[in-house]
Amino acid sequence: MSRDRSVRWPRSLQIIFAALGFITAWWWWHRRAPEKLPPRLRQSIEHLGTTFIKLAQGLSLRMDMLPAPYREALAELQSRVAPFPGERAKAAVAAAFGQPVEQLFQDFEIKPMAAASIAQIHRATLLDGRRVVVKVRRPGIARQAVNDLRLLRLVVRLASLFWSALRRQRPLELIAELAAQLQGEMDLRQEARNVRRVAAALREQPTLYVPAVIEPMVSAEVLVQEFAPGRPIASYFGTSEGDALAKALFDAYLHQLFVVGAFHADPHPGNLFAREDGRLCLHDFGLIGTLDAQSRQALARMLEAVVFRDPEAALGAAVEMGFVAGVFDRRVLRRGIDEVLAELQGLPLHEWSIAEAMWRIARLGGGDHLRIPRHLLVLLRTLFLLESTLRALNPQFDLVQELLQRRDTLRTALSAPSTVGLAERPMGEQVVRSVRSVPGLLAQWLAQASADDGRPQVSVHLRGLERLESHLERIGNRLVLAVLAMGLYVGGAVLMLHSVGPRLMGLPVAAIAAFIAAVLLTLKLVVAVGRSDGL
Repeated sequence: MSRDRSVRWPRSLQIIFAALGFITAWWWWHRRAPEKLPPRLRQSIEHLGTTFIKLAQGLSLRMDMLPAPYREALAELQSRVAPFPGERAKAAVAAAFGQPVEQLFQDFEIKPMAAASIAQIHRATLLDGRRVVVKVRRPGIARQAVNDLRLLRLVVRLASLFWSALRRQRPLELIAELAAQLQGEMDLRQEARNVRRVAAALREQPTLYVPAVIEPMVSAEVLVQEFAPGRPIASYFGTSEGDALAKALFDAYLHQLFVVGAFHADPHPGNLFAREDGRLCLHDFGLIGTLDAQSRQALARMLEAVVFRDPEAALGAAVEMGFVAGVFDRRVLRRGIDEVLAELQGLPLHEWSIAEAMWRIARLGGGDHLRIPRHLLVLLRTLFLLESTLRALNPQFDLVQELLQRRDTLRTALSAPSTVGLAERPMGEQVVRSVRSVPGLLAQWLAQASADDGRPQVSVHLRGLERLESHLERIGNRLVLAVLAMGLYVGGAVLMLHSVGPRLMGLPVAAIAAFIAAVLLTLKLVVAVGRSDGL
């Protein structure tokens, strides 16, 4: 082991060389063969190991930042790592629970049944005879993640000094968000909380099964869970049993999304198993999504608007959910939504993608500055995965018809009692729904007026001011650069004149440093002016 460490590059150089390697590849291929770049990025990240693999998997959620080929490449990243020795796993279990493994289990299989970048899983039998799985976090992974994130922030800060496009994406905020997600996945206590929450919410669902956490055998490093065998759901793709499983999965997610407000956020086939009793079994609760009551209502209205091609209702739901924010032209956005819904209406029902429609509506609202909140990105990704799995189970799965047959679930989310079928949806119901929102809006307006001595705030938007503000900001930045460069030139000249400090080739080192910095700032200013086609 020590010999292997001696030939390794320092971690900081590994990260820098990986970044430089991809930048070089991008410079060479982005015009010649851009399709080669996503696989190249995936390879670079794989070589950097666990921390960067998990961060990239989180980044694959960012539909607001990355083109589809890059998201797909990052989503394919797998934690292809060898298992660590079983004896170390036994030592971790003993340390977590304060007892030798022999006093906790009748037997503990040294050879893991599965291994990933964060943890590996061992089969075991409790003292009372119950079969369980023991998930053990990889030793040292938490400390490595902290060090890797520190180095990554340093690299990003340096790159941001010379790449203005990167600064506009606010990369440090993104790293902080992804780091929080990674820390949550590495803390197995968080996964146990997710399991308990979803299991409690789905207890009355006859078609779904969530393996229970074995209490109190939970720590940050170790999680013991009920062993729940089953057949991978992929083995039912396109079979006669596939349609029944698709409907069971659809029911389970409608209940999670619209009744519970907490949902398993990774419904890809690898996490879904069919038990002998016909129930679906969910695994891997490292990531769950949440929706508050208002978001559940807005999502239900969005689905209703998409099904019935109602762009005004879709726009209202998009604003309420947070897909559309800030100042926007309502007529233009409504027209764009109508085009999206019209294209959807032209497809066969078994080809409808509600997730795709919602994503396109979100892009209309965000434009070039789209930044969707993370909980909505998790929702969209879950819907995309869900649709893909449903269609794999039954290629003719009709989302619209299945929704109409389950309209009571949507009504629960809307909290609007009605005896009229969703398919009929009379105008009176829409009017009642709009009227119900008036008191809340009026109360907000009056509260604001009271806080401002009876003078409610009125916002006035003058079109074009954003562009002027951006232009003035650029001018100010150039003036600052010019002043700094001039100060460095003057300071360098003074240092040269007085020969202060150590010397290099007969010249003061401090003066040389000042002149180099001044030249770099001047070059940056010249490049900025050149790109704007004039002064």
